[in-house]
Amino acid sequence: MDDTFSAFDFGLDPCTDEPTNTQPEFSGPALPMLHAYLDMMRASALIAAGRIGLFEALASGPLTAGALAAASGASEIGIARLTDFLIETGHLRRRGDHIANAPATMRWFTSHGDTDYNAGLVWTADAWEIMGELSDAVRRGAPARLLWDRMDEAPELGVRFARYMRAFAHHLAPDLARLIELPVGPARLLDLGGSHGVHSIALCRQHPQLEARIVDLESALQGTSARIRQTGLADRITVSPADIRDCDWGEDYDLVLYLSIAHNMTAKENERIFRHMGKAMRRGGKLIIHDYPAETTPGLFGAAFGLTLLVETGTRTFGYAELAGMLARAGFSTVRYHVLSPAEKGTIIIAQR
Repeated sequence: MDDTFSAFDFGLDPCTDEPTNTQPEFSGPALPMLHAYLDMMRASALIAAGRIGLFEALASGPLTAGALAAASGASEIGIARLTDFLIETGHLRRRGDHIANAPATMRWFTSHGDTDYNAGLVWTADAWEIMGELSDAVRRGAPARLLWDRMDEAPELGVRFARYMRAFAHHLAPDLARLIELPVGPARLLDLGGSHGVHSIALCRQHPQLEARIVDLESALQGTSARIRQTGLADRITVSPADIRDCDWGEDYDLVLYLSIAHNMTAKENERIFRHMGKAMRRGGKLIIHDYPAETTPGLFGAAFGLTLLVETGTRTFGYAELAGMLARAGFSTVRYHVLSPAEKGTIIIAQR
């Protein structure tokens, strides 16, 4: 069974999680607009389901269309049309006069599954609006406005994005737990860009002698301190609102996390941050990077992500060889990488100071 299922991957059978076409080819449909139309409708239906909480409403068991309409605050005719379509795509199943989630839908879009990516469906509505500027970004070669500026202007946008990133962090956390080794005894963690606090919380729970510091923009840290207090770890996890590019992080860290950050920075910014890391870490400390190097990222996903960055941040992903060179110049060695499963989930790069 494959390891992921999301609104952005229509190459999986949502009932089995098995690949349906690992290398899709455009050969010209019988109806020229069929691909564009059906892809648009699949995405629109999933966004609508996410916004009204359709999949979560079915998480406890099948419901009739009327009961589902009441649970999601929608009209019966609207629910009938939406569920008819999602049954055809395989996201839902019909059992007599009841409607149920397909197994993969339950697994990836509800609180009863492995990771609840419903926040990703809600964020996709925002991303869709931003991607409407793709043609202008292609002409310009850069975004009209950076994603971070949009979030400053509309804070609720940042809240929805943070919820999506928190869901992905929960999905990534088990991989990190398997790969990270800490020294015996007290240790210090620096979590750069760790807005949601998921990784610092998980690692501090796993290692009782670990203390952590999270550094991220103030707009990205909404609710983080409260979540940390709820876990009882406020005495071991510090939250520092700041721009990681130009602030003092402290020093003597045994472990630094730089997760899904490199592609949001320019090459010069990454070089400067890696040098700063080298000065802030103890000799023998580990740096953990998560990103999407071209050498290990599937072509279709990598190309789609490249377009996303063109519209949202104006930055790009960096190849493994590029990142390894930056790290070497900053004084890091023993660079290793682990391609996650599936590869679209990204690659973990481990360097030692």
